[in-house]
Amino acid sequence: MQLRKLNPWTYPEGMDQGLMISDFNRLVFVSGQCAVGEDGGSLHAGDMAAQVHAALNNVEIVLGEAGLSLSNIVRMNTYVTDMEAFLEHAAQPMSERLARHGVRPPGVLVGIVELGRKDLLVEIEIFAAA
Repeated sequence: MQLRKLNPWTYPEGMDQGLMISDFNRLVFVSGQCAVGEDGGSLHAGDMAAQVHAALNNVEIVLGEAGLSLSNIVRMNTYVTDMEAFLEHAAQPMSERLARHGVRPPGVLVGIVELGRKDLLVEIEIFAAA
């Protein structure tokens, strides 16, 4: 797979403006992942940073089923119920975790009223390619 980063300007930091993908074999769409355990129970009530970490763990597990990892992410959409909490406590750790895998995926960060359960604070949707 070949990736070409498309960055006609330098803002915002930590995110590529676009990616051109060519010569790929697989394209994987990961449903929105939240801080939910294997039993379906919600995890880390009220803790945005911990919920982001748990949601990314779930993304990693789903990608693993396709033989991929976080390094294969080409787009990421993040939905949060508390933008201030996300920016203060979770945005930097999320960026650092993705950077360890060499990705700065284009996507959106959206503030929403609520997710499927009131105790969930973040949902992360991924597109990946290999």
